[in-house]
Amino acid sequence: MAVTLADVAARAGVSAATVSRVLSGSYPVTEGTRGRVLRAVAELEYVVDGPASALAGAGSDLVGIVVNDIADPFFGVLAGAVQEELGGAGPGGEKLAVVCSTGGSAARELDHLTHLQRQRAAAVVLTGGAPEDPGHARALATKLARLAAAGTRVVLCGRPPQEPQVTAGAVGAAGAAASRARGAVPPVTLAFDNRGGARRLTAHLLALGHRRIGCVAGPAGRTTTTERLAGHRDALAGHGVADVSALTVPGGYDRSSGYDAALELLRREPRLTAVVAANDTAALGVCAALRDRGLRIPEDVSVAGFDDLPFSVDAAPALTTVRLPLREAGARAGRLALGRAVAPPGGVARLPAELLVRESTGPVRPATTSDGGAEGAGSAVSGPIGSGRVGA
Repeated sequence: MAVTLADVAARAGVSAATVSRVLSGSYPVTEGTRGRVLRAVAELEYVVDGPASALAGAGSDLVGIVVNDIADPFFGVLAGAVQEELGGAGPGGEKLAVVCSTGGSAARELDHLTHLQRQRAAAVVLTGGAPEDPGHARALATKLARLAAAGTRVVLCGRPPQEPQVTAGAVGAAGAAASRARGAVPPVTLAFDNRGGARRLTAHLLALGHRRIGCVAGPAGRTTTTERLAGHRDALAGHGVADVSALTVPGGYDRSSGYDAALELLRREPRLTAVVAANDTAALGVCAALRDRGLRIPEDVSVAGFDDLPFSVDAAPALTTVRLPLREAGARAGRLALGRAVAPPGGVARLPAELLVRESTGPVRPATTSDGGAEGAGSAVSGPIGSGRVGA
């Protein structure tokens, strides 16, 4: 439900007229009163109505695209595809894209949404995975509900749908009823099949005979990391292979994290035969670390990435990876944001992940284990595994 001047007045313990005086700045008020009113405005995220905000009215041409890191090709492809849909053709005319980078900060994500609400954005496209923090989930649900109630279209692109109980708790029955009465469009979600893609990727390595498979996971506490790690573990369990915790190293989505994580995995298990990385960028770091240790790809160690970023096919060797339909998802999100596409049933569409097998993965080399047996498809993880600290 949209916050009113009366709501601010009640929170600050003053009259609506006093709130109006403070916001207009044309009447003298005590510093204490002014401070209480401004705190109430910030806490309630009140958007000023009237002539002062006329330039940011209901006909706003602004579309906010919230990304984790604009330098990451994953988000660059998504944001670029959204922006391509904001041209003049079609209903609503041309829109202005404003890309907001959070730097991975949950607080900054909320701040960006507040600013976009104050600018009365026509639409907001929120991309990438979400922090696994119940408090943030509730705060996010509240902000998205306020955006929708104000007439802003909201699209979640590349992240899981909001939990119904979280959304219901944040908005409340009264707020939901008011939003429906104003014709608010509920958020639409385009979710990637991260878990299924990761399961197929690890299953591919297992089918090649690999059993000592290292996993360079993404940042802890992010939904994308959890989903991909779950898919990796699904595949191990499906093939009767133990999930050894020491063979998973958390890290970032950048090259240096992949490099450091690969060195740590080799320290823990020198007989490693394959590595799955958090994404293609981290996989490049893994490849660099292996080459620096004199190991060949894939003859000694197979390497796989995730996302099918533009450079992955040109890597040497070309990366086996999981293709997410980034460009297609971004374009669809742009059309949904402008009301030029029909929302999927239930407001949620799950987009498929495709395994792309290239030259960076190959069959495990026959080797002799410590007990004299041949290592291959029939053996589970064996041999001592170190338990050293994460990081090189």
